[in-house]
Amino acid sequence: MLTVDHPRYKWVALSNTTLGTLLATINSSIVLISLPAIFKGIDINPLEPDNVSYLLWMLIGYMLVTAVLVVTLGRLGDMYGRVRIYNAGFAIFTLTSIVLSLDPFDGGGGALWLIGWRVVQAIGGAMLMANSAAIITDAFPAKQRGMALGVNIVSALAGSFIGLVAGGVLAEWDWRSVFWVNIPLGVLGTVWAYRSLRDTGVRRKAKIDWWGNATFAAGLTAVLAAITYGIQPYGGHTMGWTNPWVLAGLIGGALVLVVFGLIETRVAEPMFPLGLFRNLSFLSGNLANLLASIARGGLQFMLIIWLQGIWLPQHGYDYESTPLWAGIYLVPLTIGFLAAGPLAGTLSDKFGPRPFATGGLLVMAVSFAGLLLVPSNFNYAVFAVLIFVNGLGGGLFAAPNTSLVMSSVPATMRGAASGMRATFQNAGQVLSIGVFFSLMVAGLASSLPSTLNSGLVAQGVPADTAASVAATPPVGTLFAAFLGYNPIGELLGRQTLSALPPENASRLTGLDFFPQLISGPFHDGLVIVFWLAIAMSVVGALASLLRGKPVPAQPAADSSVAPFVAHEAEVQAEFAEAQPLNPATAVAEPLTEPAAGPSRSPGAAAPSGPASSAGGTASPGL
Repeated sequence: MLTVDHPRYKWVALSNTTLGTLLATINSSIVLISLPAIFKGIDINPLEPDNVSYLLWMLIGYMLVTAVLVVTLGRLGDMYGRVRIYNAGFAIFTLTSIVLSLDPFDGGGGALWLIGWRVVQAIGGAMLMANSAAIITDAFPAKQRGMALGVNIVSALAGSFIGLVAGGVLAEWDWRSVFWVNIPLGVLGTVWAYRSLRDTGVRRKAKIDWWGNATFAAGLTAVLAAITYGIQPYGGHTMGWTNPWVLAGLIGGALVLVVFGLIETRVAEPMFPLGLFRNLSFLSGNLANLLASIARGGLQFMLIIWLQGIWLPQHGYDYESTPLWAGIYLVPLTIGFLAAGPLAGTLSDKFGPRPFATGGLLVMAVSFAGLLLVPSNFNYAVFAVLIFVNGLGGGLFAAPNTSLVMSSVPATMRGAASGMRATFQNAGQVLSIGVFFSLMVAGLASSLPSTLNSGLVAQGVPADTAASVAATPPVGTLFAAFLGYNPIGELLGRQTLSALPPENASRLTGLDFFPQLISGPFHDGLVIVFWLAIAMSVVGALASLLRGKPVPAQPAADSSVAPFVAHEAEVQAEFAEAQPLNPATAVAEPLTEPAAGPSRSPGAAAPSGPASSAGGTASPGL
């Protein structure tokens, strides 16, 4: 058993936390691509109106819970020990994987079992995600921190794409296997974590901010759930943005979050230290993280729809096998992440994170622009290069951005900062469902009805029946494409199909008709989606360029700012004049954490976090 001062301990901490975050993020996407097999396994028709809510909560439940809880669990890590919370998360995650695979019900009961236990599993996943970056930051010196965070964060982000491949492969075998795969790795990781990890960070005694936790959870849940339900049809409209419950969730949730902000400025020990946002590096890093997460999540959904619903059937793949092949054809995206991430983390230790964080998002914007020019029935070689470049850009951005955020806070607040960073990332994933699906539905609504009507009439479907089917809200067609499912037979019904010539009925329910029918309208919506993704990437790149300024050494107005101000003021006093400038960049060189510093005033706290540069932003190279 290694002690915390053993030279190999930091590598043990990196290996275990990387395994934990990898499992947590794989699990957020492995269900995404396995939904057709899962719904078939529990005998649910995903296109029936009453079952749409099951589909949505399968998609957002895990991500929503992690987005809501990571800040709280990171804060608890600061208070009671990051390793303690992390280890408990590994155990919860593993146990719930076993329970999920044992779903004893069919129909709605089976769906509720999966949704409910996925929520519990998300609590364990949030414990892992909230504290892993903080554990690594504690274990590694500043000069190696970017590399270590790069390995951890990029593997976590790549996990969301690895899950697509794994889900496609496992769903082909047995839908329960998408949960089985977590069990052996989860048991190994849990035992390993309890035996090997030790708390090396500075604990900060504090009271739990119950009112802050309650208002944050209620407000964020209401807003994110309302955004997701806004894509469902309501009252004759193609979407549900006029639904009173959706409006109540958006407005009421926003008001609750305002109340949360007021509470956090008045309580002695806030769960969400709003004072950290006074540091421009922390603020800009989280803004870029949120925008990149929304763009990345939207890309996932659009590529799955594109492959499973259009491209693969057009190239002769049966709908039952499209999840498997969609995962395989998305491998270049994962390779791009894995190739760029650790390298960017290492280089950011030497040259600073900003060039890589900014450049990575610009590379992503270029890849989105390239995808705009690709036709619906694309050449795969061109498509593979573009998604590889997108993954490359995401890998270049991820680790340097995380290093920027984590190194801009004092050591006593790393758990909270890690949770806040994960909140923005996970909230972006949930937001991407509402934002990009809404844009896609809007694009489909303008052209799909006429295309669907004329296509059905051309195959001999009676005009009144074709008009009725064409009036179906486009969100159902979009979900069908997302699940790799041909809904034409169900929309028309057996009686209509049996009245048609056999060759016409066969064509309507075959591999070609539905993909060719929606490819044009889908591409219209895709143009809107990718233009927004380009805008988000560019704005995120600009945000990554912003540099923080020194924080004045003056008393803070609230206790959430006080530790941050004290830390920054002390570092400025000790090191501002001592650091050499890099002539190539004209900024202070990255600092390592000092063993001892000059004499301090009696009330000053010893430095425990990453030191700031002369420019006032935190190391490394910030």
